[in-house]
Amino acid sequence: MSRGRRYEEPKLNLKKVFAVILAIIVCIMFICIIKSILTKDKEQGKIASKDYLVAFKDNKWGVIDSDGNTVIDPSYQEMITIPNSKKDVFLCIYDVNYETGEYKTKALNSKNEEIFTQYEQIEAISNKDKNDNIWYEDNALRVKKDGKYGTINLEGKELASCQYEEITAIEGIKNALKIKKDGKIGVIDSEGKAVLPTQYQEITNLGKDNKEGFIVKAENGKYGVVDYSNQTILEAKYDAVERIHGNDMYVVKQGEKQTLVKKDGTEQLKDGYDEIKAILKNADHGIIYTKNGKYGVMKVTGEVAIPAEYEELKEAKTGLLIAKQNGKYGIIDLQKETKVENKYVSISYYEKADIYIAEKENYENDIIDNTFAIRQSGILIDLEEDKGYIALKQGEEYKYYNFKFEEKKVTEIQTSNTLFKSKKDGKYGFVDKEGKVIVDYQYDDVTEQNRYGYAGIKKDGKWGVVDKKGDIVQEPTYNLDDYLKIEFIGRWHLGKDINMNYYRID
Repeated sequence: MSRGRRYEEPKLNLKKVFAVILAIIVCIMFICIIKSILTKDKEQGKIASKDYLVAFKDNKWGVIDSDGNTVIDPSYQEMITIPNSKKDVFLCIYDVNYETGEYKTKALNSKNEEIFTQYEQIEAISNKDKNDNIWYEDNALRVKKDGKYGTINLEGKELASCQYEEITAIEGIKNALKIKKDGKIGVIDSEGKAVLPTQYQEITNLGKDNKEGFIVKAENGKYGVVDYSNQTILEAKYDAVERIHGNDMYVVKQGEKQTLVKKDGTEQLKDGYDEIKAILKNADHGIIYTKNGKYGVMKVTGEVAIPAEYEELKEAKTGLLIAKQNGKYGIIDLQKETKVENKYVSISYYEKADIYIAEKENYENDIIDNTFAIRQSGILIDLEEDKGYIALKQGEEYKYYNFKFEEKKVTEIQTSNTLFKSKKDGKYGFVDKEGKVIVDYQYDDVTEQNRYGYAGIKKDGKWGVVDKKGDIVQEPTYNLDDYLKIEFIGRWHLGKDINMNYYRID
């Protein structure tokens, strides 16, 4: 009997399997790339996500969003505080007794609901920069319960329990809160974690951030320096420690006399000057000092590098100084060689851009590069070191330059804008990215579109506003001649005091 042929089970062709898998992966990657491109295209012209801002109307305070909608009706006598513009947490003060200084506080959300009601008091933790501009810790609130203070985040989560007699910001630096317990001072960060224990009589910051360390007053009444981990950097044995340091050197006082010391306490300089103003970036270059009211430079050996004959000296970059003489500013090197003539009202150095902005008598600016050549001149409108551009008003035109001083179109700079100011026959209007006229040339002046999509329009001496499509939101009716900056959100315009950062309707 014949036997039928036995068929073996088919085997996998691995080459074909891998080819199929590879094809699938390529397809997925292709889809992701297309999706990314489409998303990017979609986001072109996208306006910033919603913010919450302080509003002022009829002498009362409230809250609006970045579309110009009223969130909290202006009904409060005291200005509402918004610690973080992206979060709907609004802090209100009410029932103020101006004679005793007593007041009540509450927190509201965007639904006008009271939140965090378990606390007796809720406040933002305010701070200020070197120009006295006020800012707030953006994710920490000071709360009071049973007479003691703690911190919570903007979602209401407890960060530091209510156990302290005081909680305040350390002036000028972020993420460092001074606490007081049993009469002793310590530091926590904005998340409530201990940085320095409560064992000091006083604490202040040494530099521009918490990582540079802290000047502390110990129980013996003397001052020293500790780092972020509470390790001793400079022994607490001085009558004072100045906020001047660099190259592991510090300026201290015994009595009224300043001395330059190393971190091990070894004296570097103690004579030849009235006051030490700064330690230069290069240790070999020494210090900026004053004598008889004039500024000079002295090496750590005591050798005078530049005699004290200037009205002011400030280090711009290593080896270069902004110098004031006869009431005017210029730039010199450490050999006293003039790099920029003393003819300016002020000079500022921008490190990231590596350029100098020199202000002239007529409020115009010369933009000076690192070879000390004047590359552009005009009224400085904006300088964005992170974005890499300068905006200048040159004559009647607004021009944009990168830090190589190549002129850029506004469409290359303000990539999210949908409208761009344009001038024709002495009048202003708006065009889109392709140059198509969206708003006719009919205005005496206009502003560039802001991050929320609004642009100001001026006609017959009055200001109004258009939205991102060029539609009129408010006809020109506002007289804003006394305002430093013209900016709109819906029908609301920026307040006169721009440091307060509020919007109003007259």
